[in-house]
Amino acid sequence: MLKSLVAFLLLSPLWVLSYRWIDVPATPLMAIRKLQSNQKHTIQHRWVSLSNISQDLQLAVICSEDQRFIEHQGFDQEAIEKAIAEHKNGKRLRGASTISQQTAKNVFLWPHRSWIRKGLEVYFTFLIEKLWTKERILEIYLNSIEMGNGIYGAEAAAQFWFNTSATDLSKEEAAAIAAILPNPRKILANPPSEYTQKRKDWIFIQMRNYGTLVFDKKTQYESDGY
Repeated sequence: MLKSLVAFLLLSPLWVLSYRWIDVPATPLMAIRKLQSNQKHTIQHRWVSLSNISQDLQLAVICSEDQRFIEHQGFDQEAIEKAIAEHKNGKRLRGASTISQQTAKNVFLWPHRSWIRKGLEVYFTFLIEKLWTKERILEIYLNSIEMGNGIYGAEAAAQFWFNTSATDLSKEEAAAIAAILPNPRKILANPPSEYTQKRKDWIFIQMRNYGTLVFDKKTQYESDGY
C-alpha cells in the first residue's frame, strides 16, 4: 500500500506535466459512457488549439462556469462560502467547482461523487494550476468536456449543434453551447428550449459585464462588441 502511494505521488506529477504539451486523446468519462450505453455509442471528439476556438465561446464558458477563473489558483473561495451560506439558509447545496476543478475531474478522474474522488480532485487541481498555464487549462477543458450525448469538446459541439467549426461560432451559438453545460445530455443547444434561451440571455449579460478576457500581459483575447 505504501509503495503504491509513493509511486502515485511520484508518477502523477509527471502524468499531469505531460499534458502541458500532449493533447488529451480521451477521458475516463468517454470510456464510462461507452460502457454504460446499451446501444451503439458513437463518440465525436476532435482536438483543436485554443486559437481555433471562438473567443466568444471561451468568454461564454468562463462567464457561465467560473467568472474568477483567471484570478483564482484553482479554487474559488468566495463561491464556496456563498454556496455554504445559501445551504445553511435552506437552499439546495449547489456546486462551486471551478473550471480547473472540472478539468481535473474530466481528464484524470471519474464522474461519480465520493470523498476519495473529491480529495483526488483537489490534488490534481493543485497540480494543473502549478504545472499548466491558464490558457492550457482552458484549452484542455474546452476540448474534453461533454457538450452533448457522445459529443466532447468545442469542435465536435460546433459541428453537431450548428454545422460549423469551433473557430466560426457566433456569439449566440457560443452562448447556446455554454448554456447546456450543466446537463449537456438532456438540454438542447439547438433548437433552444425555454431554459436554454433564459440561460443564454443571462450569459449575454455576464459577457457584456465581463468585458475583455485577458490571460496575461502578452496574451489578450478581446471580446469586441459587448
